[in-house]
Amino acid sequence: MELRAEKVTREFLRPSGKSNRFTAVKPTDLSLQAGSLTVLMGRSGSGKTTLLNMLSGLLIPTSGKITADGRDLYAMTDKELSRFRNKHIGVIPQGQTAIHSLSVRENILLPFALYGETPDEKRADELMERLGITELAGAKPAELSGGELRRAAIARAVIRKPELIFADEPTGDLDDENTAEVFTFLEEYAREGGTVLVVTHENDARRYADRVMTMSAGGLAIHNA
Repeated sequence: MELRAEKVTREFLRPSGKSNRFTAVKPTDLSLQAGSLTVLMGRSGSGKTTLLNMLSGLLIPTSGKITADGRDLYAMTDKELSRFRNKHIGVIPQGQTAIHSLSVRENILLPFALYGETPDEKRADELMERLGITELAGAKPAELSGGELRRAAIARAVIRKPELIFADEPTGDLDDENTAEVFTFLEEYAREGGTVLVVTHENDARRYADRVMTMSAGGLAIHNA
């Protein structure tokens, strides 16, 4: 699936200062292609997460348009966009977002529960084996390490085989071994036809990328990997 942004911007209102508007993302054009892993780098506060949230259907742009295979995300109703995101978009957010009252398996299968669909138990088993957390299927999140929690979050993001994957600092709290494992998995997902965007501070991410982009003060620059 191709994701395209055309003249996308995002401004926020602020209560004080010389101006009551802050531009987090300046006019931006970009295209993300199926079968590719794009890495987005930049300092904290540069606009990376804001851009990712707009691209993934989580934050309405102030101006511009975002399309997925020609379909305008923000022309959809809230219900349509929610359904579209559940089926076609997987997000690996910053931090730990597991529901602590559910087991690891239940957290991974949660996207099916949102609309009362039959869970894909086989795929959950395959993902847990691939990510090395099979033995933790019945454990609660409080029993897991940071690396194990992150792998469970990845499994949840890809359980429905979404065409678009957005990962926001997916290795921010991981050691070198777990960091390599996460990037390898995301690289493989792209090679299998996924469209993957990773926001990260990790310089090592460049060697997994087909394309590297940087943001500074809300402006986007695109480089070779």
